[in-house]
Amino acid sequence: MLVIYGGLFFALFIRIFYIQSTGEINGQQLEAKAAALYGKEAVLTAERGKILDRNGGIIAEDTLSYRLVAVVNPEATVDDKEPRHVVDPENTAKVLANYISMEESEIYKILTKKLSDGRTPYQVEFGVAGRSISHEIMSAIKSEKLPGITFASDSTRYYPNGPFASHLIGFALKEEQEDGSFHTVGKMGLEYTYNKELTGKNGSMQYESDIFGYLLPNSEKVITPAENGDNIYLTIDKTIQNFLEESMTNVYKEYNPESMIAVVADPKTGEILAMSQRPTFDPDTREGLDSWNNDIIESVIEPGSTMKTFTLATAIETDNWYPGATYQSGSYTLFGDTIRDHNQRGWGPITYLEGFQRSSNTAMANMLEYIGNDTLIEYFKKFGFGEKTGIDLPGEASGTLLTNWPINYVTTSYGQGSTVTPIQLVQAMTAIANDGEMMQPYVIDKIVDSTSGEVIKDEKPTVKGKPVSEETAKQVREILASTVTSEAGTAKSFAIDGYEVAGKTGTAYIPKSDGSGKYLTGNKNNYLYSFLGMAPADDPQLIVYVAVKKPKLGATEVGSAPVSQVFTSVMQNSLKYLNIKPEDVAQVETTKMKEYLGENAQNVQIELENSGITPIVIGDGGQIIDQYPKKDLAITKGSIVFLKTEGSVTIPSFENWSLRNLLVYKMMSGLSIEIVGEGYVESQSVSANTVIGEGSPIVVQLRTPEETYSSPPAEEPATEGEELPQD
Repeated sequence: MLVIYGGLFFALFIRIFYIQSTGEINGQQLEAKAAALYGKEAVLTAERGKILDRNGGIIAEDTLSYRLVAVVNPEATVDDKEPRHVVDPENTAKVLANYISMEESEIYKILTKKLSDGRTPYQVEFGVAGRSISHEIMSAIKSEKLPGITFASDSTRYYPNGPFASHLIGFALKEEQEDGSFHTVGKMGLEYTYNKELTGKNGSMQYESDIFGYLLPNSEKVITPAENGDNIYLTIDKTIQNFLEESMTNVYKEYNPESMIAVVADPKTGEILAMSQRPTFDPDTREGLDSWNNDIIESVIEPGSTMKTFTLATAIETDNWYPGATYQSGSYTLFGDTIRDHNQRGWGPITYLEGFQRSSNTAMANMLEYIGNDTLIEYFKKFGFGEKTGIDLPGEASGTLLTNWPINYVTTSYGQGSTVTPIQLVQAMTAIANDGEMMQPYVIDKIVDSTSGEVIKDEKPTVKGKPVSEETAKQVREILASTVTSEAGTAKSFAIDGYEVAGKTGTAYIPKSDGSGKYLTGNKNNYLYSFLGMAPADDPQLIVYVAVKKPKLGATEVGSAPVSQVFTSVMQNSLKYLNIKPEDVAQVETTKMKEYLGENAQNVQIELENSGITPIVIGDGGQIIDQYPKKDLAITKGSIVFLKTEGSVTIPSFENWSLRNLLVYKMMSGLSIEIVGEGYVESQSVSANTVIGEGSPIVVQLRTPEETYSSPPAEEPATEGEELPQD
């Protein structure tokens, strides 16, 4: 027996020694099997990059949400009185069906499914339906007190502004991948176009756990950090975009048009400051999403009389403009084809200047005889018509300059027959507003690494060409301004108090959808009404294009009514928001900002005040370590200049500060300032001249000019025996 047991022990010893030295048993690596059994890998989810406006305001970002998890394995329950797994799958499925987008029967199948080997899984999830759950829904499900139902933190794409340039921004959704993981994927707009830049790279954490997934003590963790997506800054200005959205919503509700489009641009740079269309949708819920097209970029229109702007510019540039000469208005016939003025009868013999002010089609037809067909098309191409602008957005259409028949040249001169995109009209108008230089439109300001802050891509203004001279551009602006101020002008309703507007109205026939080549007729609701304008006329700071298709007009209303409501509201509020005073911008005296770094703040403060400039010192004085604006930037009298020094910060009065100045102060001071609202500062939670530390919160309330002017001042109650004044 001793020999037998001794032999068995020796054989066992040899076997253990062999396993320890080779790490194998029956040809299989034990280390690998252990790693497979106990080794786990958790995904560290990368955050999708943010989409922000030009001032850093959030347009789209990831936000906290919840993922629904059901623990279904009975082994998770230690005490039967407090079950930690789903005890009643049927009832649980019935309750959950009230909260998530999944049928009760499907939920039941998930709760009762088995693994391939017949075992019960520890926990299950519910795919897309169980993800991106809001805190409100999560709390409601928790209140049902369903055993085994729990939640894990998740993220979802959030659009805090609701319908806001929705066809430009687009939306992104969580989608299940082939490996069973979920990723946020851009489905439309910038979210789709720049999905690669916005999408980060998930990291991982490798660790050892027990059979239930709990971390084993003293086990090593190997962490590969997640790489978050890049942040994309747009040229869009949230405040101007909000002006546009609000105005378009009001007009859309009042006139119920088939569609609307509008663009606001900076003519000096080509930056798109606002862009919207109707119908629109909420990117969070996709409610209202009927069309995936960004009509400003991807759809073509027959623009109508707004094209007369560029026919006029061509005539002036080629020395074929005779404003005092007369022609017979009413009708014009070419080889049997007759075109007419919009009132069908004309105004008798009138000058070409009056013809332009009245938006006469026959004026353009007669002018074309001087200009020449080929010259007109040559200049229209110089203005960018017939080809894509090259804006940094996908799906751009190019439009068509129709030249098949002689009459096509005539109709093209006043905006019918040939097609353009709204963004082409805006690009072409920059040449008129910018003294002949045509600027390429763009919407991406910069792309920034969200971790390091490194600017990966920085867009700059691009000059597309110079279709006309500075002198021609100025003369065109003067004539466009006369359509607003002249008694004969068609754009009188587009005038704005304090600012001179220059622009051109448009009333375009709409082609029938049956492909017949004929136009809709019958009543005044069957047209595309538009306006392409700029202000101030002498030195335009903004271009606004608005078009309203088939509005439901009142019996006495004209087509310009809904268009002018949008234009005047957006243009006036935007000019005031940008601190463009109601004076002639071109004549404002400017001076170059000096370099003040290293100088004494008190001395600089006196110098600036003597120059009519308002200095704001951030710190307790002494040597200047930072300044805004920087050296050589142009500043005007009344401007605010920020000078930063060391030391504690004394809060100034923010009264009537613009959002832009407030953001500069917040950035330079490093203070925790919560900004509520848009427009100009109305109130602040901390009084002026208060010394404050970096951690102390400050709330600043802003109001738009529209809110300010629409709210009447509060009336004080009359004292006894005093009569209130009567109107």
